[in-house]
Formats: sequence, structure tokens, C-alpha cells
Amino acid sequence: MERIAIFPGSFDPFTVGHESIVNRALPLFDKVIIAIGLNSEKNQFFTLEKRLRWIKSAFKNNPKIEVETFNGLTVEYCKEKKANFILRGLRTAADFEYERAIAQINKKMEHDIESVFLLTTPEHTMINSTIVRDIIRHNGDASQFLPIIDDEDAYKI
Repeated sequence: MERIAIFPGSFDPFTVGHESIVNRALPLFDKVIIAIGLNSEKNQFFTLEKRLRWIKSAFKNNPKIEVETFNGLTVEYCKEKKANFILRGLRTAADFEYERAIAQINKKMEHDIESVFLLTTPEHTMINSTIVRDIIRHNGDASQFLPIIDDEDAYKI
């Protein structure tokens, strides 16, 4: 059976911390699907189309990675994709508490799906999308926090 992991998130924007989690998960899975969730309650900074394009560009040479969008519950999307794993990154104890609660609910809803947590590397612990958005919003140089992609003007607003 193919080991497929879903890495869900809004990825607004997708950071080097996210990229690191995906790259470190690759030896564990046959396929990782980076799934950009559609969340109508969140005001998105970057359009869905831009986020999709940027993430695809960051992983364009890796056939084990797919990038898609989804709407609804992550466990339902997992079933649709025949994925038995949800991949999540943890930066802090607060992240753990939040993610643990979600993982337990997901497990209760769909017992065949396991949540897999990877700790961020020390150099990425302080990076989060909110801070990176703020740097970009104020015309700062956020390039060290973002994956290298082909579009040099990509992260400008």
C-alpha cells in the first residue's frame, strides 16, 4: 500500500519552515500532497492561485510531491486521496497542544488516519507565515524566510 501524507495548511505564504517539513518527510512517505485549504473565514494575503504556483515552483523537480487545493474537512480529503497520514510541523508547545487536539478529533472521526508530527529545525522555529506576511506588507526583505522559486517578483504585493 502506498504511503501518502497530506500536508494541509493555508500557506499564506509557504515558508522555508514548511519547505523543511516537506523535505524531511519525504523519506517517510511515497507521496506528500501539499494541500492548500480553502478557508472562507480567513482573510488571505496572497491569492490562492499565487500560493499554488509558488509551492509548485518550489518543488517542480520532485515527483513525490503534489500540490493541490481542497475544501472541507482534512480527513475527508485524506479519504478522497487514499492518504492514511496527516503531516504537521510543530514549532512550539502551543503548536503541540493545538495540533494534538485536532489530531485526536481526526482520529475519532477516521480511525485509519494517523497524524505525524515533525519538529521544526532550530533555525526555523521563529518563522511563521504571520510574521513573514508582516515583513512583506511593510516592504521588508523576507527572502531568507521563503523558498527559492523561479519568479523573482513572486512575493511582492
